[in-house]
Amino acid sequence: MTADGGGRTQASPRPVEGGERIAHHPSDLFARASGALTVVERTVNGRPGLVALQDGRTVAVYAFDIAGDRITRIRAVLNTEKLRPWTRG
Repeated sequence: MTADGGGRTQASPRPVEGGERIAHHPSDLFARASGALTVVERTVNGRPGLVALQDGRTVAVYAFDIAGDRITRIRAVLNTEKLRPWTRG
């Protein structure tokens, strides 16, 4: 899993590898969130994905590369500047 925080938010500086570590990464992010957090399924750049919303504002977008029945890569965007188009007015 790779994450883009753009220096604006905390993101892992190196790819996160291994199923268990990857599974904990988003849950740790969600646990640190203050207030209500909603995660919805969305298509992200033509791929299956998830969008995390906090108080109506997008705080993370995840896109999944899938081969067969397995997720082979996760790309996460946490950079607030890049998330603006995802936030509904």
